[in-house]
Amino acid sequence: MRLVIKVVLALVLVVGLSGCASKFRNYQGPEVTRVVVFKQSRLMFLMHRSAVLKAYRIDLGFAPRGHKQVSGDGKTPVGEYTIDRRNPDSEFHLSLGIDYPNEQDIENARKLGKDPGGDIFIHGQGRVVTYMRPDWTWGCIAVTNDEMEEIYAMVRDGTPISIYE
Repeated sequence: MRLVIKVVLALVLVVGLSGCASKFRNYQGPEVTRVVVFKQSRLMFLMHRSAVLKAYRIDLGFAPRGHKQVSGDGKTPVGEYTIDRRNPDSEFHLSLGIDYPNEQDIENARKLGKDPGGDIFIHGQGRVVTYMRPDWTWGCIAVTNDEMEEIYAMVRDGTPISIYE
């Protein structure tokens, strides 16, 4: 009987503690009205109007200079975009989608006879080992998993994102 009680108590403890390990956080602060990324300095800012709420060091695509033009070029886009989706089951912990390519990106790639690519996200590190070197993504913006949990809670779909060289 004591063994059964110990097993039940252990299970209750494990289930209770697993709730503390959730990657989903709550955020009650000021609204993030824009995300601003500076590729060259590898910095991303979450803004409330003109005030910086949070700043993050980032990694980019493996070919970080210049604007993304085609699928597989390893570049992170430059321009005005919008956060348009969330992926709670991302292989990179959590991710926020960026609405690349826009009409101009599609037209530019078409002129080159190429596919503009897509699936550009702000994401965490996941379980991959490539984050051991800088600028390891295929064109996304990467932060640590802990930072991504914070960003995921703070940034809403529809938030503008400005990406500068």
